[in-house]
Amino acid sequence: MPATELAALLAYTTAMAFTPGPNTTLSAAMAANHGLAHAMRFVVAVPFGWCLLLLASAAGLGTLVTTLPALGATIRVVGAAYMLWLAWKLAQRSRAAIGETSPSSRSALDVGFARGVALQFVNGKAWINALTIAGTWVAVEGEVAVRLAVVLPIAAAYGFASNFTYAVVGAGLRLWLSQGDRLLWFNRAMACVLAMTAVWMLMA
Repeated sequence: MPATELAALLAYTTAMAFTPGPNTTLSAAMAANHGLAHAMRFVVAVPFGWCLLLLASAAGLGTLVTTLPALGATIRVVGAAYMLWLAWKLAQRSRAAIGETSPSSRSALDVGFARGVALQFVNGKAWINALTIAGTWVAVEGEVAVRLAVVLPIAAAYGFASNFTYAVVGAGLRLWLSQGDRLLWFNRAMACVLAMTAVWMLMA
């Protein structure tokens, strides 16, 4: 891959990975509510699932999604419904969540590895990212495999770095959020981000 294309890929990936979205919002929220260890399964699941999505897009799934309106609409509706459910669940969290450290707690906000991987396939931002990268940096005749070998490690590294960064910030806020109703309002703010993402997915 030419240096100019690689530089453009790095710039695009940086912008897409570190701007707020469903993944980073959930990473921060889970770490703030239950600690960094609880969020790590999701943090690892995001780059793994997104790389699978990129591979699927490069293999032809992206073409199906763009050419079959019903399929694209189904993905948007399912994704939006799940985002709204997560937003509702997150908005219920109160300061009592600070005392919960067990990922197995019934009341925990738990989007573990499997759900984190599946979430990428109904995440509107992840789809836009995958389709853009597959169409711009991967789909070059005779170079698909070579370019995937370059793009996938970059995508995985950025996906992990962005979500880990948000999770560390969330975990760092735990003590401050334990005062009064701060955690409740933090969770409601994060829930609003998820809800707005769901609305955007439906309107896109």
